[in-house]
Amino acid sequence: MDAQTIVFAILALVSLFSGIMVVTRKNPVYSILFLVLTFFCYAGFYVLLGATFLAAIQIMVYAGAIMVLFLFVVMMLNLREPEKMEGGASFFQTLGFIVAGGFALVLMAFFAGNPGPGVPTYPPGAAAYAMGDTKELGMVLFTDYVFPFEIAGILLLAAVIGAVALAKRNRA
Repeated sequence: MDAQTIVFAILALVSLFSGIMVVTRKNPVYSILFLVLTFFCYAGFYVLLGATFLAAIQIMVYAGAIMVLFLFVVMMLNLREPEKMEGGASFFQTLGFIVAGGFALVLMAFFAGNPGPGVPTYPPGAAAYAMGDTKELGMVLFTDYVFPFEIAGILLLAAVIGAVALAKRNRA
């Protein structure tokens, strides 16, 4: 095994663990911190693929700005302890574990028969190798994907306005 495969395996295990911890923690602040760890692992995947610019943007935008926004919203909403479910929680928990286990078995069977393409290698100067290049990324983002880019910006703005409206309504 080469070093790149070992680093990928470590990043995959850490991101899988932290992703599970995001959805199983009762305290939203701990969930957000595990989500930050997951975003750092994704940045590591970008580095392994040779997209260093995307890795830097992943850290600055997601692990930095978006997580600060999430923490701000959580603190602004002043969430209390979650109310305990009355009866039936054990049934849904058992059902959730069965469905997750079945899904994991299907994924393992798929990947056992199909190991995937691996890490692509491109000759220097190839157009596909430029996926981490800022000029190529900007050209694609503001020509082919300008409409989805603007929609994402509007959705983020709507989410912030909704969080502020919820926080103000709870205080009144």
